[in-house]
Parts: sequence; structure tokens; C-alpha cells
Amino acid sequence: MLDYVAGNRLTLLKNGEQYFPALIAAIEGATAEVFLETYIFADDQAGSLVAEALAHAASRGVATHLLIDGFGAKDFAPRFRELLSKASAEVLVFRPAISAWPPWRQRTRLRRMHRKLASIDGAVAFVGGINVIDDYDTPHQAPPRYDYAVRVEGPLAARVRAEASRLWTRVSWATFGRRWRRWPGFAVLTGRAPRYAPPATEPADGGARAALVVRDSVRHRRDIEDAYIELIDAAREEVVIASAYFFPGRRFRHALERAARRGVNVTVLLQGKVEYRLLYYAARALYSPLLQAGVRIQEYHRSFLHAKVAVFDGCVASVGSSNIDPFSLLLAREANVFIDDAGFAAQLRASLHEAIENGSLAIPRRRRSLPLLLRARVWVSYRIARLLIAFYGYDRQH
Repeated sequence: MLDYVAGNRLTLLKNGEQYFPALIAAIEGATAEVFLETYIFADDQAGSLVAEALAHAASRGVATHLLIDGFGAKDFAPRFRELLSKASAEVLVFRPAISAWPPWRQRTRLRRMHRKLASIDGAVAFVGGINVIDDYDTPHQAPPRYDYAVRVEGPLAARVRAEASRLWTRVSWATFGRRWRRWPGFAVLTGRAPRYAPPATEPADGGARAALVVRDSVRHRRDIEDAYIELIDAAREEVVIASAYFFPGRRFRHALERAARRGVNVTVLLQGKVEYRLLYYAARALYSPLLQAGVRIQEYHRSFLHAKVAVFDGCVASVGSSNIDPFSLLLAREANVFIDDAGFAAQLRASLHEAIENGSLAIPRRRRSLPLLLRARVWVSYRIARLLIAFYGYDRQH
């Protein structure tokens, strides 16, 4: 069961166009503490603006903590390192990238920090799927990358802060004493948790109920997937899911099929452009049984889809970093917010339906036989994906 907390003020943010001004304004207003976690931190205009805001916060005495992933942000710009170091901002790297040989070492090193969240003074938080990268940094595309985040004020912001502080402490201890030869200029690692105690936040009258759900490899291995399945099974009218990468296990697929067969209008909005070929073609091997069960599949073609959101019966919404694929559901650290509020859910639902109607193409339930070469790509990609899933133990858990 989802652990909701009441009294939250929630703001839906679409794309970096809305997210970065809100994030930077919150950082600039910080008085005591900032945590920021991101999988990618690009050397572009968005990265520059966020890095400068973090440096300004640190220079005026705000305890500033940036946690980046060692693979997604492996090319973290030296100029950002220097800027943050001079301002005394603390930077940590989650699992620095290592050689791919021997391959069995990757069974643990592929456990990435894929979360995108921020906590400012324990009073304002951001959770979503938007990395620190320009929306228009998409290959050969004019429209911006399509994604969402949510701004949180209220009691749930304290939970986000606690989760960010907890992971920061663990990474601090895990890296304590190491020599960061590849990362000169970083702050000295202390291994100590930040001592700031944010003031208690009283629930706002009329505020929304919301829950923070995280995925890790210890106590919360299946929490996000279980939350999705619980809400799909409870749905009676409509389920709308948008996921950039889609390769669910049997439990998740069967939940979608059950919902469609009992008359729920189930729509899945997926990436229509080729970004990662293996996942792109492997996912198409799953289309037929879903379509036959009555699931509506739409492929988004207006730009690159990066969203990881859902709406259930127009009442409950999810916004976060978790895709519906083995990387997110098995290996990565993820964070989603589930919001039990009809107003917020209606806003997200309207945005998704606009994308479905004006930016996507429907996959017909009865399709003509695919060309031989395309069928071969789908078959080979699916088999490789299944082998990789078996190697990392996903089948045993699902």
C-alpha cells in the first residue's frame, strides 16, 4: 500500500522550459541547504545555469550537495568542477564508471543512480524525469524533449530531503578514503551526514495526498513496480502510461492485460523514435499480446519522449524517473511521486491526451506482417534483451 502524506502543494512542470526556472529560483532562495541528484549533468546552457546557481548558493554559506551518476555524468565538465570547488560546494559521484571487462563486474556496476530529485531547505522538493540537460539536445530534432517533473511543498518535501540525505551519507561512506584521480578539485569527503535539521512542515489545508516511492537494491527492490501494479489492478475506467523505455516483466504485462480485458481503457504512450536500438526493437516483440488483450499502444513521434508518468482513473498520478524496463525496475535507484489528487491527475491526463492525439501514431491491433528485415531485428533484439535480463537476475525476481 502506498504511504500517502496529506497537505501538499504540487505543481506539474513540463519539460526543462518550466523545470529549470523553477529549480534555479528555489536554489537561489535557499538559506540553509540544497541537495541535487541527477543522472546526467551536461555541459550546455542548462548545466551552466544550474551549476552557477549551486555555486552562488554555496558561496553565501548554503550547504550545497550535488550527487551525479558515474556513468550518466562521466563527462562532467572540468569547468563545473572548478566552479563548485571554489565555492565550497560538495560533489559526490555514484559508482564511477569502470572498464566493461571482465563483464561479470558490470552485474553490480550497472546499478546506476537514475533519480532526478532536489531538496531545498527541506521545504521545497523536485522529483521527476528531467536531467540537467537542454531540452533541445536531441539528435536531428527541432522540438524539445518531452518530459515532466513535479514541484513539492509540504510534508512530502521533508521525506524527499530525508531520502536525499540518506543516499548522500551512504555514498560518502562508500567513497571515504578513495583517491579521486579522475575527479580533481572535488571537496574532501567526510563520510558524515549533513547536520541540518529542517523545520517541521505543517500540512496545508486542502493540500493533496502524495507518496514518495523509491527503488533500491536492498529494502525497496520492487516498490515502484508494485505501486504501478496495485493501481492498475484497482483501475476501473482508464490507465494512461507514458514511458520512454518499455520492456516490462510478466507481472506488469499481465496487469495491463487484465485491466484491458475487464473493460479498462488502457493506453501506453511509448517512444516512436529510434534512440537505443536494442530496447527499441525488443519492445516491439511485446506489442502483439498487449494489443490482442485490448491495450492501446501509441508511439510518440513529435520529438524524443523521455517522460515516465501515469494517470489512473483520472484520480491518481505518478511522476518520476522510473521507466518500465529492467534497467529501472531491477538495477537503478529511482524515485517517483504518486499523487492522489483529482485536480493534479486531470492536468497531467489532459497533457498526455494532447500528446497522444497530436504527437503520436496508433499501432493497429491487426497489423500486416512486418518486412523480413524488421522482423529479424525485432527477434534478435528480443532474444538479446532476454539473455541480458536472465544474466542480471530479472527473470528470477519476476
